[in-house]
Amino acid sequence: MSKDKISTRVVATQNRAEPLLGSGSGARNTEKVWSWGGDNMLPYALSLLARRSVAHRRIINDKADYIAGKGFSYGEGCDVLAHLVDRANGSGESLRSILSRIAMDSSLFGNAFLEVVTDANHSFLSFYHIDASCCRVAHDSKHVVLHQDWSHFRQTESHTLPLYPLFEQMEDGTVRTVIHYKSYEPMFSHYGVAPYIAALDAAAIVYKTDRWNISRIDNAFQLSGVMMLDSVVDSEEEADRIVRMAEEKFAGNPGQVLFVLRDHAEGDNSRFIPIDAATDGDWQTLHTVAESDLVVAHSWFRSLSGLDYASGFSSDRILQEYEVALNTVILPLQEQLLEPIRAVIESVLEVDASTLEIINRPPSRSKPLYMRVWEARRADGLDYDERDPEQQRLLAEITKYNIRSIE
Repeated sequence: MSKDKISTRVVATQNRAEPLLGSGSGARNTEKVWSWGGDNMLPYALSLLARRSVAHRRIINDKADYIAGKGFSYGEGCDVLAHLVDRANGSGESLRSILSRIAMDSSLFGNAFLEVVTDANHSFLSFYHIDASCCRVAHDSKHVVLHQDWSHFRQTESHTLPLYPLFEQMEDGTVRTVIHYKSYEPMFSHYGVAPYIAALDAAAIVYKTDRWNISRIDNAFQLSGVMMLDSVVDSEEEADRIVRMAEEKFAGNPGQVLFVLRDHAEGDNSRFIPIDAATDGDWQTLHTVAESDLVVAHSWFRSLSGLDYASGFSSDRILQEYEVALNTVILPLQEQLLEPIRAVIESVLEVDASTLEIINRPPSRSKPLYMRVWEARRADGLDYDERDPEQQRLLAEITKYNIRSIE
């Protein structure tokens, strides 16, 4: 490809093409969709659980952040890739910001959707993230139906886009497709399954144990028990009124109190009979076990989500677990996300995108940046030669990379 053609493409990718879901364009007729969950509302339930369960949300956030990486690397002199990395669509979003949302949806739902926009002449290319909760796969399995709120679905407010690799021309003249990322699960062909599906109960336990502690504080750690009340009442309605007044003032959860109203006898025999169950240790153990189950179900590591900081900060353990996570979880998922993006870039812009890679950096450093290559090797007890040409070349590349990062 000539230099003039590349320059034209770089400018062309700046064309503003809005995502279809928010563009206000007219709806198209669609067939029925495949239900996502028994009531088609599974994404809403998963989102609500992630907003309530502390450890569950932290694992999802950290996992998505590691998968999104710290930026992109690409071959020298490829202006098209450089522009797409810095400005992936007409809204000015970077490719990294889009990929971070895709990674978030993939970690939360096991599904993610990326909208690709171009025109018939392939004069520009834009990528847009689509909120996965807004998407449902059509019955033909070749299209995706978009709607802002599936609990109040209206056909006139929905939009339809083809699923990659099928491209279709829209009413605004653009040519679009949607890449559907989904985690493979046997017996599920239309949607992926959240990777932590086996730990839904564990996430709920973490949330409910937190709520239990809040309720205890709200009720001033009031004991549960039975309150025996002596009173003279003329009717059953009067008895109910007295019990309701007592419950509003004294009852809570925990600190549940069962009120029993009995006929007045000689003297006042009203008394509270506490039910004292030593369950604090049981609840704490339940919470800890649920957190561990969550980490395992997410295929993640405790130190990478801050769950072990209370017992001390160990940079060696963090680096070791990061190395394992990088090779077993992060790199395979990154390749899964990038593979269709590279294919789209090559087919639409006719540019070699094989050099497009995600930059990964560990959460902590075992050695300071100012150390030279041979100094780091000497610190690790390895052979070193400060005049070795290979190490001089590596040092020059590292220095050049650091300078470019600062700029």
